[in-house]
Amino acid sequence: MVRTEPKKKFYFGACDWSIGKGSNIEAFDVAKQIGVDGIMVSMGSESNNMHLRDKKLQQTYLDASRKTNVKISSLAVTELNRIPYKSDSRTIEWVWDSIGVAVNLGVTVSMLPFFDKNDLRNDDQGKKEVIKRLKQVAPHAEKNGIIIGLESYLSAAEHLQIIEQVGSKNVKAYMDFRNTADAGLDVFKELRLLGKNNICELHMKENGFLLGQGTLPWVRIRDLINELGYYGDGWMQIEGAKPANTDLLESYKHNLRFLKELFN
Repeated sequence: MVRTEPKKKFYFGACDWSIGKGSNIEAFDVAKQIGVDGIMVSMGSESNNMHLRDKKLQQTYLDASRKTNVKISSLAVTELNRIPYKSDSRTIEWVWDSIGVAVNLGVTVSMLPFFDKNDLRNDDQGKKEVIKRLKQVAPHAEKNGIIIGLESYLSAAEHLQIIEQVGSKNVKAYMDFRNTADAGLDVFKELRLLGKNNICELHMKENGFLLGQGTLPWVRIRDLINELGYYGDGWMQIEGAKPANTDLLESYKHNLRFLKELFN
């Protein structure tokens, strides 16, 4: 008799910025109303001095998590889209400090976004600088058991090149299927090329459409995720999947039901 490993259950969160509560503790209350398992929290902004670095605020977040029974699923340094990691020296400290914040919040992923002013497409100098900075912070992440997740419009090959040049098992790609498609890339080829061991976590979105009502082939995506045996840290985060002029709570409740039915 052949024994098969039982399928692991995925957990579903929401990004605090996508439910209108970016870098705001009120995200826990909204998440509880939606019914998601957790919240991906923003570390902060330039204006509040990356406020989640403050241990008193960290404790407030942990208390809110216990009170609402909504977990802190992962961390994101979203301000990098406005103040680029690839060029602004202030961000070196922010990314370094995000490791300690992640540890204190009990999460395993700190996500670094590379969009808007931080976009790495057609920017060899920017990639070179990011690799240099990641080489400096990666040992700190390894020591503390934190994965640095890179989310961008780059191809799987480009992500793998960065990961290889940094040379750390704690630097991985943060997969967003909508971003991949919007960058003109083949979602299935990209997912296969990255492979399950180079992806830390998933964003699930459709940008202006409810999940299942946009253009992404979610059933085929699910089937390939299962085929590859991908699990990552077990979290899928619902991001931009709300049509204009619709109720946020109802949109996110739909998206949560969709993912639960699809994956679990």
